This record gives sequence, structure tokens and C-alpha cells, in this order.
Amino acid sequence: MPSPADTTRDVLQLYPRIYFACHTRHVRDPHSDRLLSRHQASVLDHLDEVDPITLKGLARHMGVTAGTMSLTIDRLERKGYVARMRDPGDRRRVHVRLTAAGLRVREASSVLDAALVEQMVSRLSSEEQAIAIRGLALLADAAGQQMAERARAHDRREK
Repeated sequence: MPSPADTTRDVLQLYPRIYFACHTRHVRDPHSDRLLSRHQASVLDHLDEVDPITLKGLARHMGVTAGTMSLTIDRLERKGYVARMRDPGDRRRVHVRLTAAGLRVREASSVLDAALVEQMVSRLSSEEQAIAIRGLALLADAAGQQMAERARAHDRREK
């Protein structure tokens, strides 16, 4: 039975091979045909159309400075994909949320190119496909649990 360290090493070696074989470089708005960078699309992936996040919190989560995130949000706001709002309780705080156009782009995009993934998956037998999906589902479930725990820990630190 492999150890967690062995499994970690395998994930770190295997995932990049899938990503590099199948990732999209740019995202296209299906309505306007406008191109967005993968980074801009990643920012949209972290936003919600109902629950806003602070600009500072988004920057921290994505590992960039507030100034860098502000420039990205400026570009996305000019294109109509995000909206900024001042916090009514503290006018210095800026919240960001996804607009309907941003939601449309987010739903139409994926970090992986569907056609390339289909080509890759078609190389596997039906049984191998089922095993691969089961493994990915297990990893995705663990990722969801980890993200929820990190969010709870962050909330505790903020209080």
C-alpha cells in the first residue's frame, strides 16, 4: 500500500502531464468573442454572482498583492465581467462580484480543453475510464474538504 508521501509524489508528477496536454491558454467570451487570459478567467472562477468577496481577500487567496489584483479587476470591470461595490459599513473596503457576463464566461470556460480531454480519455478502455473518474472524484472530494477547512480557519483568524 502506498504511503501518503508516495501518493503525493505521484499526484505532483502526474497532474502536470494532464494539465499541459489539455489546458486552455485563453478563454473566449461566447457572446462577444472577446479573449481573456487564463489568469483573468481564473479570477472569474474565484468570484460569485451573489456573494461578493473583498478585493484584499481575493488578492490574498490568489497569492498576489492588492495592487496587482486591482489592475486585473480594473480590466475585467471595463469588459463588464465584474462589478465593484463599496462596503456600506466601511467605505475603504471594496467588494467584487461576478456580473451576468462574467458568469456566462465562467460557465463557458474550463481550465482544460474539452476536445483535448476527450481525445485523451478515448485512449482508455471503458473500465480504465471508470477507474480514472473514480480516482479524480476521490481527489476532488478531498480537495473540497480541504478548501472548506481552510475557509473555516481563515474565518477564525479574521474574527
